[in-house]
Amino acid sequence: MALSPTRRSTIKMMAAGAVSLVLPSLGAGRADAAVTALKQSIAEAAAKDKALSAFYRERNYKPVFVGKGDGRRRGALLKALAAAGDHGLPSKTYDAEGLKAAMKAAKTPGDRGRVEVEAATRMLDFADHMRSGVLVPRSIDSSLVMDVPRYDRASTIDAFARSNPAAFLKKMAPRKAEYVRLQKEKLRLEKLLGKGGWGDKVQAKSLKPGQSGAVVVQLRNRLIRMRYMRKSATQTYDNNIQSAVQKFQINHGLSPDGVAGGSTIAQINQGVQDRLQQVLVAMERQRWNSRPLEKNHIWVNIPDFHVDIMKNGKSTFRSRVVVGKNTSDRRTPEFSDTMEFMIINPSWYVPRSIVTKEYLPLLKRNSGAAGQLQIIGRNGKPVSRGSINFAQYNAKNFPYSMKQPPSKGNALGLVKFMFPNKHNIYLHDTPSKSLFGRESRAFSHGCIRVHKPFDFAYALLANQEKNPESFFQTALQTRRERRVDLREPLPVHIAYYTAWVDAKGQAHYRNDVYNRDARIFTALNRAGVSLRSVAS
Repeated sequence: MALSPTRRSTIKMMAAGAVSLVLPSLGAGRADAAVTALKQSIAEAAAKDKALSAFYRERNYKPVFVGKGDGRRRGALLKALAAAGDHGLPSKTYDAEGLKAAMKAAKTPGDRGRVEVEAATRMLDFADHMRSGVLVPRSIDSSLVMDVPRYDRASTIDAFARSNPAAFLKKMAPRKAEYVRLQKEKLRLEKLLGKGGWGDKVQAKSLKPGQSGAVVVQLRNRLIRMRYMRKSATQTYDNNIQSAVQKFQINHGLSPDGVAGGSTIAQINQGVQDRLQQVLVAMERQRWNSRPLEKNHIWVNIPDFHVDIMKNGKSTFRSRVVVGKNTSDRRTPEFSDTMEFMIINPSWYVPRSIVTKEYLPLLKRNSGAAGQLQIIGRNGKPVSRGSINFAQYNAKNFPYSMKQPPSKGNALGLVKFMFPNKHNIYLHDTPSKSLFGRESRAFSHGCIRVHKPFDFAYALLANQEKNPESFFQTALQTRRERRVDLREPLPVHIAYYTAWVDAKGQAHYRNDVYNRDARIFTALNRAGVSLRSVAS
């Protein structure tokens, strides 16, 4: 939807009180009757909404928007609703123009009462969407298990009625730098969309330094439009193009070899619309997680395949990770918790689902299969495999559990990092290191494997041990399982952002590894959120 260059002036006119309700001069008796009729209308219109009904009853049905002294509130609301699209919200849901027209047309007490409640309803919808998101995450994907706060509607409108209206509505947006940076990227992409995007796609499967010709020109032009290199007339894949490709690869989670291979070409050929969708979804996710993050926390971004220890907004430790495979029973969920301890030389207590789905069928064919694992009876002690007739059991009645004692070959490696949660997700070492060399790293059963687990442990222990490396290695060399509590437990956030903008203003994009963003954008689109282009 292309916006007129006069859009901002239109919003300003609306905010300046372009809506003035017609309040006829009446005698005392007729004025009292009009007030009574207005209150009755408000009561009737609000009756279907418990929160609004309670709010207006508490204030004896005094209006918030349609009274003689309510012009500032009307203007502030109309301005906020008209600018809802700037936040990637469904503008048509709030219909600022329709509300403005209804306010102008409201002549009778009955009309004014109905418009009053309609304005309050739209304000509450807008505030709810801005603070907590348009969508309910779990209704989109069962893996979206984060808790999103929803605010009490009666308290919200009561606070609005008591506050500076413009300032109140402005504070509804997430007060996080990440959100503001995404909003700027959104506007940049909308302007690009209005100019026709990034031009022709690169019509090649791959390109490498030294090549020349029309397809190299396509690559050059696209990188220039994307702001990865300055204007150039070269038709050869020279050092400038190679450097630009490397910068692009870094910002898109690709191996920065400067060669435009298949995965790099695929990312370069993504359109402005595709990136804009990612930004809109990221803004919605920011609204789901609108509370400011703690100064010190652990951050795992699933599509980025990395874990960071964040201190005062900066990463002090970073490692590659492997996350859950893209199947319904293995995808890593999104949630927040608190890391409380680590276990050095851990045992692996095999999850019941893995025991019954993967190992029991093997044991039926060969009782000696998976010999690295112990069969554990109900009393918690190992049971001899030779005493068990595995053929008589199925997934429902198998009475045993399975355990792998501490060892270098243990599935959890030599250390795991625990933030107890109902999803049974944690971070851990792994004996399988080869997967960390891949660009896309979704292979686990759901838990998060850490490429540099010892360094991760040292960083966590630095706050409580003079020599964290020596402390850790001493415990490790005992080959006995040991729990080490963190004196300062750290919040852990397992997130899913395929788009973000760093503090330097550089946009980063990743693949939608679980197809979650696609489902979220589809739902946003159904709710009324759409792509738009802005004339610059």
